[in-house]
Amino acid sequence: MKRTKQMKDLTGQAFDALTDAEKQKIIDDLEHHREKFRRPTRAELAELEPVIKRMVGRPKIGKGTRAVTVTIERDLLKRADALARSAGMKRSELFTQGLQYLLARKSA
Repeated sequence: MKRTKQMKDLTGQAFDALTDAEKQKIIDDLEHHREKFRRPTRAELAELEPVIKRMVGRPKIGKGTRAVTVTIERDLLKRADALARSAGMKRSELFTQGLQYLLARKSA
């Protein structure tokens, strides 16, 4: 059932003014659409679980990511944050690019 302007503006008073047939049609439409939006059963959820797990979270980059804790001197971190901000990137992107650069230099 598409929500028309008429349906959006349907107040209780306007609903009461409808004929019994019109009221019943609205009720039937709502009942019909409620079936479409019922909660999935446990079996349906179990079937969907692998799909849901793939969809949840950030998309993988390469082989995925891992959070690490790194200790950095405060002033160096401030300078790194300023550089990242001026380059329009996140801190983690700056660190990733820096590591990639150093690793590429080391292997060359």
